[in-house]
Amino acid sequence: MKRMKLAAAALNQTPIAWEQNCQNILSAIAQAKAQQVDLLCLPELCISGYGCEDAFMSQGVLATSLELLVEDLIPHTQCIAVAFGLPMRIAGRTYNAAAMVVDGQLKGFVAKQNLAGDGLHYEPRWFTAWPANEQTLVQVAGNKLPFGDVTFRIGGVHVGFEICEDAWVEERPATRLASRKVDVVLNPSASHFAFGKHQVRRQLLVAGSQIIQGAYVYANLVGNEAGRAIYDGDTMIGVDGVVVASGPRFSYLDVVLTTAVVAVPVTESLTAVPSELELSETAEPVTVGATEECAWETSTVLKEEEFARALSLALFDYMRKSYSRGFVLSLSGGADSATVAVLVKLMIDFAVKEIGLSGLAHRLRHCFEGSVPETPKKLVGELLWCVYQTTRNSSEITRDAAESIAHAIGARFYELNVDGVVEEYKSLVSGVLQRKLTWDRDDLALQNIQARGRAPSVWMLANIKRGLLLATSNRSEAAVGYTTMDGDTCGGISPIAGIDKAFLREWLHWLEITGPEGGEPISELRKVNAQQPTAELRPPEENQTDESDLMPYEILDLIERLAIRDKMMPSEVLRVLQQHELIASYKADRRQVIDWIKRFFQLWSRNQWKRERFAPSFHVDDENLDPKTWCRFPILSGGFRRELDALE
Repeated sequence: MKRMKLAAAALNQTPIAWEQNCQNILSAIAQAKAQQVDLLCLPELCISGYGCEDAFMSQGVLATSLELLVEDLIPHTQCIAVAFGLPMRIAGRTYNAAAMVVDGQLKGFVAKQNLAGDGLHYEPRWFTAWPANEQTLVQVAGNKLPFGDVTFRIGGVHVGFEICEDAWVEERPATRLASRKVDVVLNPSASHFAFGKHQVRRQLLVAGSQIIQGAYVYANLVGNEAGRAIYDGDTMIGVDGVVVASGPRFSYLDVVLTTAVVAVPVTESLTAVPSELELSETAEPVTVGATEECAWETSTVLKEEEFARALSLALFDYMRKSYSRGFVLSLSGGADSATVAVLVKLMIDFAVKEIGLSGLAHRLRHCFEGSVPETPKKLVGELLWCVYQTTRNSSEITRDAAESIAHAIGARFYELNVDGVVEEYKSLVSGVLQRKLTWDRDDLALQNIQARGRAPSVWMLANIKRGLLLATSNRSEAAVGYTTMDGDTCGGISPIAGIDKAFLREWLHWLEITGPEGGEPISELRKVNAQQPTAELRPPEENQTDESDLMPYEILDLIERLAIRDKMMPSEVLRVLQQHELIASYKADRRQVIDWIKRFFQLWSRNQWKRERFAPSFHVDDENLDPKTWCRFPILSGGFRRELDALE
């Protein structure tokens, strides 16, 4: 048997950021060599970046990826075997490939057999799936090399591949690799984060190692690679159905290695591509690995922990990769803007805990013109500007909540009275119409002008700071268009537009009382959590609340899941709701349930144009409404009129 040290790398890559991507790859190789790794698996498409989208159609992107592999990366692979991910074009078709390099020599390429085409994935738009059991030859750097469904003998050890989605299909390549007596399977992945997905990946790794009765190495991306998708850096190594090593998730480092030493048999294969690599002999079935699983990974509130860490890391990468000098936020004193504010605070807390204040300051050096803040709280004040914009309809409750939260987390706090701006617009329009605007006649317009009147000042602050303006809409509001376009939707990124309001309220209560593992609760959130969500756009005496305008958020979110995620028609939604315990808890009769369903479908259909214009949001589950990458719906439609009439 051979003793082999395996490694899976988590890399924080960026599409078409050639220099940085290569720097991360070379750092991973250097770290692997320093740890005496024999075989290193890098993530899927790590040279070009996974999220290049239609840039994969550019011949220049494909050529540069291969050029960098041959000229810049391979020369650093002496005495180690490394799997690199890159796009490859052959005979007019583009493939998602992995290059196998052993001791400075390019040995061949494996092509992905199963393409991801659901959710936010559009791989079939750019790539062609490679047929199982087929190979061809490709000319690279003057050599003819095997390409396709290829395996390799590295120092006598038989190595094969599953590339990300390959492991998720029912007839996965691992079964065929087992029949070919493969000892080690490498899985270079770009598997985006979603709640609970870590456990699914773990099960796939365990099953894969059982199928081949050998070792399985899983590499992944980490961070916010291209803007919307978040990668958690999930890296694992399994042997014979047991996870022997796993790496930390949501790291603020650009490179994280997970390693394990395994004993593998020397297998003869007439079809595998041979290569020489010096491996030591061992008589014992040794397996040595390390698991860096943090305490929060076994928490009873894992979803809350994952949300805090995923969105914080996503904001960090979005800020630094866009070269923004921090954030600007219209802090209303409500749940949504409070969530966004504390996510920035958690971003700094998590980063400082892992890489230290000096390390964080170095990563964000473009943000500081002078001296670097000396404490994490002062760093929040440097990076986050919050502004409360009051009108005559604002309350002291929300103003106090906004100021208390800003001070608690250390953010800079400004207060602006925009009533004069709103009144000036009302006066201008009244003059044109030659009548006074009234709430009875002009309710919607009078609400929206307040939200829009707040936009210019907060945009101006963002421009002055050269910061990123954060929008605060949530998924529940996006579903029914309960938001003012060019008002509270203003921003360069909408961090929480992919999560429902009911969860956000639960998360804020958790953060007020408990907080993340290793952190402190934020007790000042009680001033937000004690409120009923309200837009505060109508006169105070009307006691406006979101749920009185719409329906209970729990009901709204349930209807959204059934109608949009599960693709149910109104009659099907009604049937499910009539038997649902949530409806029983509200003691709602059939008439009320029908009214809720009608309101949802009508507002959903009417407001697709708003969802088309939302700032980009982060993906955290399988219910996203982003029309570009997840949920497409016509801007103009019949609005389910026939189906809704049939409910009566």
